[in-house]
Amino acid sequence: MTIKLFDLNIEEVLENWDIEHGLREIISNALDEQQITGSQEIEIKKDLAGKWHIRDFGRGIQIEHFTLNENPEKLNSKLNLIGKFGVGLKDALATFNRRGVLVIIQSKFGSFQLKKSLKSGFSNIFTLHVEFNDNPIDIEGTDFIFEGISNEKMDLAKSFFLKFNDEILLDSTLYGEIYNRKSDGGKVYINGVFAADEPNFMFTYNITNITQSIKKKLNRERLNVGRTTYSSRIKDILLSSENDKVRSDLIEQARNRYSGNLFDEFSWIEISQKALNLLHNSRQAVFLTEEEIIHHPEIIDWAKRDRYEVITISGKEKDKLESQMNSGGPEIRTSDVFVSEINNSFEYKFINYNELDKKEILIYNSYPKLVNLVDLPKWQVPKLLISETMRLTNDDTRGIWDPSLNAIIIKRTQLAGEILFAGTVLHELAHKLSGAPDCSRIFEGELTQFLGKVSAKVI
Repeated sequence: MTIKLFDLNIEEVLENWDIEHGLREIISNALDEQQITGSQEIEIKKDLAGKWHIRDFGRGIQIEHFTLNENPEKLNSKLNLIGKFGVGLKDALATFNRRGVLVIIQSKFGSFQLKKSLKSGFSNIFTLHVEFNDNPIDIEGTDFIFEGISNEKMDLAKSFFLKFNDEILLDSTLYGEIYNRKSDGGKVYINGVFAADEPNFMFTYNITNITQSIKKKLNRERLNVGRTTYSSRIKDILLSSENDKVRSDLIEQARNRYSGNLFDEFSWIEISQKALNLLHNSRQAVFLTEEEIIHHPEIIDWAKRDRYEVITISGKEKDKLESQMNSGGPEIRTSDVFVSEINNSFEYKFINYNELDKKEILIYNSYPKLVNLVDLPKWQVPKLLISETMRLTNDDTRGIWDPSLNAIIIKRTQLAGEILFAGTVLHELAHKLSGAPDCSRIFEGELTQFLGKVSAKVI
């Protein structure tokens, strides 16, 4: 049996770390060893003497593992390993020493414990050492034994790991995993280790496919990781997800984007674009900007007639959708597309005067009298055309003012009675004179003028 001191060259570092952060590093190493060796699940338990154990069943720790060095095995591994840089163990040991936690480490290669000792060659510098006893121990893997750790600290350490949290998996993608959001908000994990709280995220994410950018930005302590570090990867995860629950939640965000309960992911234009595409594919909807809603109420009117849901989008979102369509992508029902659909939905089958029956001719011939009731000058009187059909869609369009034909076109059914005919003709005449759509003040004003003129002549 030989007892040797191994200098860790540590005085005081990472003062912001508490016991749970040190435990996190030990758990990380144990989980990595489990993955690399394919060994059984790690154990985290308390013995009868009140000491906590973190144990893996891998190859066993050796004295060489206490050096500060990048781990080629972990760096080159295709597994989703947590640690790679060989600093976590030393940082954890320094933290335990500073916080008064006693640590004994055992493996088949011997036992290891911490000791403060003079640095070799110096009479006034004390550094942290590992006291190594090379007497073999009959144990599989590595067992970290802690004295002086509360249950609360261990629970807090375990909470850093997705593995020990009660998260509900929704979807696994090439880039990472999506979990159900809890009541206190979302979280971001990187290779299963907590990276950040995101109270206003729609989901919890675990990034498993780490980019070089993340590797560079991920700080040594993995504390207070900024959103810029992982936002690009979370976009990738969401964009690649085919999960029904994820899609449904994105659709609801698109529908309720102006309700004041918008999650942060929807502020990313790529995600809002996906959500709007999903919404378009799932229900009858028209996508209008706020400006279009204000200045084009006729589109709102047509949408209501055709039972379309009106979804408000930003100008930036409209530009993105139009760019998608211009590049050959799926067509989305923006204002321009919807207006084109409306125009294309009209198909006239015009009826000649001599095809009308006697009653229809009598009603049709009242047209000049209706024009006179509203004092319309002769040069402003449009043609009156009768069509067997109006729109291919199943709506109740009875008539329309068509500027391209300089004509009022009414459906033949409106010749069934004087009231039907008169109401439709005057309605369309008001559109011609006002140049305004239904539900607008200008159009309503023109109709009011008509009412006044007709009433005055009757009285």
